[in-house]
Amino acid sequence: MAAMDRRTLLGGAILAAGLAAPARAQTVGRNGRVVIGFPAGGSSDVVARLYAERLRGVYAPNMIVDGRVGAAGRIAVEHVRDADKDGTTYLQTPASMLTSQPHIFPREVRYDALTDLIPVSTVCSFPFALIVPMAHPARDLAGFVAWARAQQGEIPFASPAAGATPHFMGLMLAEAIGVRMTHVPYRGAVPAIQDVIGNRLNMFVGVLGDVSPHHGQGVRMLAVSSAQRVARYPDVPTFAELGYPALSQEEWFGALLPAGTPAPIVQGLFDAIRQVAARPDMVEALGRLEFAPTISASPAAFAAQIRAEREMWGPIIRNSGFKPE
Repeated sequence: MAAMDRRTLLGGAILAAGLAAPARAQTVGRNGRVVIGFPAGGSSDVVARLYAERLRGVYAPNMIVDGRVGAAGRIAVEHVRDADKDGTTYLQTPASMLTSQPHIFPREVRYDALTDLIPVSTVCSFPFALIVPMAHPARDLAGFVAWARAQQGEIPFASPAAGATPHFMGLMLAEAIGVRMTHVPYRGAVPAIQDVIGNRLNMFVGVLGDVSPHHGQGVRMLAVSSAQRVARYPDVPTFAELGYPALSQEEWFGALLPAGTPAPIVQGLFDAIRQVAARPDMVEALGRLEFAPTISASPAAFAAQIRAEREMWGPIIRNSGFKPE
């Protein structure tokens, strides 16, 4: 039986819950801000704007997106850490800021997600994909493994940035198949994908939504990191079904408030996010990005998830030998 699309399951469950729930009153009486740490136009900015637009009148009278760009996203986290504890400012951040960066940049990271902030919920999740050029001799992951083992010396592979989740996924794959790979960091997915299309790069690991538009038209996706196959690309298997369960990695964006924010406000933001994520237009908008409206079971469950993932990434990063420049 073909694997069902995880987005379909999650979206349907959230939608059903949202339709059953009545509209709720605003939690915050003043205008609010969603703080992000990455430039306008990127996926972080797009998702924040999708939520801000729909949280108006649901969580606060008005919501704006406030970009605090710099230090690989850490400035935004620190800004929210020091913000007023009245619910008017919350952080939307990728998982890596809270789970892997404390291990990668132990001196630079001056916050703890579980003590300086209050986790509220994930707002979406998304998988990664491994791609090769259409001209590559490998037609599937098994073919790529055979090709890699036949090469002399280290094999270059690329990711969107040094220290990002795809970087370590590439290293994990290299260890799993018993070959040596050299990481080539790019400044974002676009130039890397262009080099794959131009056959100047043999392998790239990146966000599915970034690479999928080129599948079959310049690049070939060999595997996705989601738990199940993506319905839109049923021909692309998962790493897990191919025998590499450790590469079943999905990134998420999460919402957090400053530590000390009153519990009713935390619950109010959680309820508002859950309600907004259930809207059909929100499910559709996120789906166009290959994102799923994944919502935590509760703020406590989200905190437990951050703790578990932070512990998971520690030994992976240490064993990789990666040292930031």
